[in-house]
Amino acid sequence: MNAGVQDGEPDEPAVGWLRGVIVDALDVERLAAFWQHVLGVGVAERVPGWLQLKFGAEGSLIAFQPADPIAHAPGRLRIDIEVEDLEAATTRIVALGGALKEIVRFRPGEEHRVMTDPEGNEFSIVSPFPPGLTVR
Repeated sequence: MNAGVQDGEPDEPAVGWLRGVIVDALDVERLAAFWQHVLGVGVAERVPGWLQLKFGAEGSLIAFQPADPIAHAPGRLRIDIEVEDLEAATTRIVALGGALKEIVRFRPGEEHRVMTDPEGNEFSIVSPFPPGLTVR
């Protein structure tokens, strides 16, 4: 696909919506505290390997997870796109020029798909939060 940016909305429906930005952090607590104060929000969820702040005024979240210091590069972010159907979204993204890099099963019943855009930038497509986990 090389149609360029349109002034209006695309003719086709969206693949999903920007649920949040996930930050791979060497020091999860320190980085989360920084962003907590910048955004003025509380903690929504804290479990081993995951610290999520509450949704901001506009509805997107920011979360932090530990990163391997060897693999960590400053500024490493991942965009999560929430979709209703992982298979359909994967097919559409590949048709648009993206690629499936990896399937990750974070917790039981929760699958993330690491995708790449046409330039190799990674992002994930994810299913909606399980009932009772959406904290705003």
